[in-house]
Amino acid sequence: MIDSEGYRANVGIILTNEAGQLFWARRIGENAWQFPQGGIRDNESPEQALYRELHEEVGLQPGDVQIIGSTKDWLRYQIPKRYVRRHSKPVCIGQKQVWFLLRLLTSDQQVHFNNTERPEFDEWRWVEYWLPADEVIPFKRRVYRQALEELEPLLQPALSCDYA
Repeated sequence: MIDSEGYRANVGIILTNEAGQLFWARRIGENAWQFPQGGIRDNESPEQALYRELHEEVGLQPGDVQIIGSTKDWLRYQIPKRYVRRHSKPVCIGQKQVWFLLRLLTSDQQVHFNNTERPEFDEWRWVEYWLPADEVIPFKRRVYRQALEELEPLLQPALSCDYA
């Protein structure tokens, strides 16, 4: 789904473990690391797309994770001009994404990349929370930082109790 401004509707997936580290995956055949993400199909909600992409790209089922939260609005980034496919109609100039923060509920041994004929990733690791904002390909850094900043408070435990 590409909107009238040229942005493809997409979900971004930030998966965390109990230590607060994030799932960081390497694109197959490249030295490029990113969070799982993928397009939202026609007649598919962002949450449905989240679970489909999570299964296709990472091998996890809905019961393997808990949704902690999501961004309130679409976060956008533009694709560098050299990557824009001008022959495609409509032309896609970037992504607009709803980002989901998930907690892994099962063993990370469940992660595998062989659910599709063309896997996205070939390796993964757990990383510290802010590392992806600096390591992702430069044109995605602003949107990664926005998503991480908005979702970070959801990882923090309640800091106050009302005893009155």
